[in-house]
Amino acid sequence: MDKVEELYNDYFHDVYLYIRSLSVDDHLAEEITQETFFRAMKSVDSFRGDCDIRVWLCQIAKNLLFTHSKKNRRFTGENIPETLPDSKPSLEDIVADGEQSMEIHHVLHTLSEPYKEVFTLRVFGELSFRQIGEIFGRTESWARVSFHRAKLKIIEELEVQK
Repeated sequence: MDKVEELYNDYFHDVYLYIRSLSVDDHLAEEITQETFFRAMKSVDSFRGDCDIRVWLCQIAKNLLFTHSKKNRRFTGENIPETLPDSKPSLEDIVADGEQSMEIHHVLHTLSEPYKEVFTLRVFGELSFRQIGEIFGRTESWARVSFHRAKLKIIEELEVQK
């Protein structure tokens, strides 16, 4: 069995469930998951091993889903919401951007604990707040607050650097 087939067998279900939770569309989740493994097959040699392979595959899948959503989002003039969502990208979206990701890594390196580790576990490890709380022997609420404070510190430092 080759490496890609092994990846497919080991992680297809996990990636599918992840995308299904984001898209709430079985058919789309299956298409995105299949495309994810096609893309992974083409670039498996470029996988650096910086993170768990599941995280890498889910990131590919999430990017494909977002690209699909952007292509299919159209305003017809009907049903325009009264308030528009904040168009400012979230810190998580910025992390996905390679250039700004390096800036965030520099700032993250200067953060004190537990903020550095909580942020890393949440964004790069994709752990739930409950799991993070368990790691630290704290509550889920503590993990949420710590993550929020870490994000604020990173955003503040990035704005100072500009």
